[in-house]
Amino acid sequence: MATKATKEEREDAARWAAVEEATELLHEERFREAMVELRGVLEDDPKNSYAYYFLGIAFFEVGELEPARDAYTACVTLAPGHMGARVALSHVLRILGDIRGSLREGMAALARAPADPDALHAVGLAYHARGDDAAARKYLEAFLDTHPELEAGVEVQALLASLPGGEKPADSDDD
Repeated sequence: MATKATKEEREDAARWAAVEEATELLHEERFREAMVELRGVLEDDPKNSYAYYFLGIAFFEVGELEPARDAYTACVTLAPGHMGARVALSHVLRILGDIRGSLREGMAALARAPADPDALHAVGLAYHARGDDAAARKYLEAFLDTHPELEAGVEVQALLASLPGGEKPADSDDD
C-alpha cells in the first residue's frame, strides 16, 4: 500500500530535482557553470537549501571562501539539520581564521550526530587551529576510530604524530 507524500516531502523532492543539473556540472568540475545554474534555481526558489549547499561547494572549489561561507550559512539557516553544510561551514570558517565560529558549527553538528566522522574531523582540526592540542587529539582520535577513508586517516595520523606527545603511526617502522 503506497502512502501519499506530504506537502513537505513533495516540496523537498521538487527542490532536489531543481538542483540535479547543477550537481552534474559539479561532478564534471564545471564549477562556474554550476554557479550560474544554482543562482537560477535560487531566483525561482530562494528557500532551496540544496541550491545554497551546492553553491557553497562550487564557490569553495574555485577558491571563493567568503561566498562559500555565505552559501553554507544560508543553507544551515534554512535547513539546520543539513550536516554536510554545517561541517563544510566549520571548515570554511576555520580556513578563514574564525576558529570560534568553526568550533560552534562543528559542535552543533556533533550535537545532532555525536559520532559523525566528518564533524569529529572538523572539530579536531578547529581545535588544532586554536592551538588546543589535547582537544584536537581527542576529536581526531575519535575520528580515526570511525575507520575513515585511507587518505583522510593517513593525514590525521600524521597530524597527531606532529602534536606534542604524538607518536609515529604504528606502520611506519624505521627498518
